[in-house]
Amino acid sequence: MRITKILNNNAVIVMDGDQEKIAIGAGVAFEKKKKDIVNPDRIEKLFVVKENEKLQELIVRIPEEHLIISEEIIDFAEKQLNTKLNEHILLALTDHLSFAIEREQKGIHLKNKLLHEIKIMYRQEFDIGVWALHHMKEKLNVDMPIDEAAFIALHIHTMKIQGGDLHETVRQTAIVKDMMETIKIDLDITIATDDLAYERLMTHLRFALNRIYHYEVHSMDEEMLLMIKRKFKRSYQCSERVAKMLSTSHGIQLPSEELGYITLHIERLKKYQ
Repeated sequence: MRITKILNNNAVIVMDGDQEKIAIGAGVAFEKKKKDIVNPDRIEKLFVVKENEKLQELIVRIPEEHLIISEEIIDFAEKQLNTKLNEHILLALTDHLSFAIEREQKGIHLKNKLLHEIKIMYRQEFDIGVWALHHMKEKLNVDMPIDEAAFIALHIHTMKIQGGDLHETVRQTAIVKDMMETIKIDLDITIATDDLAYERLMTHLRFALNRIYHYEVHSMDEEMLLMIKRKFKRSYQCSERVAKMLSTSHGIQLPSEELGYITLHIERLKKYQ
């Protein structure tokens, strides 16, 4: 593969057969010039130019170290999750991080209103985000707020899914937050976000939404559901209010079986108040 254009020390445009590609790797352009042959051992990622024009534009526009830090975070995430992330993660995460770093250096702090929900619902991805904050501090001497770990977690979670949509992930997380707020208001309780029952309920609500989106039914015996209604009347009424809020605010219909399971989680939550 011969270089047709040098983007920076770690990224070049090359001809691979009859295709023009972006080759990324540590020092891939070191002591190289146009028409030189690239050492394939230095190439870590290849992207077809026509499909990744925005990535090419981004690489030229941002500081080189922002691309490097993003790659290092992605590599760490893939090892921790034991999976390959969607290739679009490099563009999405690098663009986000570069802007976030510039914003932080200017003293502009962006709050993440879904911080607690993300921390619980996407715990593994959030832990990766926390690692990323320490890594950016070590490599770039930039102190990022904990809110940024949640933003990184959303990007990573979305790119675990083939064809994942960041906006849809944020929407689902916000809906779960609305459900939890409905429960807290209805029961007139304050819940510690590190409470195990709180975490279990939130996790269940997340998966309940996923089941609804994929037209799956979390089955429950009819007699069991009737028993839950009778025995945990107050908690069941609370789950009904959650269902009403979902229908009114988000156009989502909660199956009666899900109401039964949510009731059990609410009952458990009440016991620890």
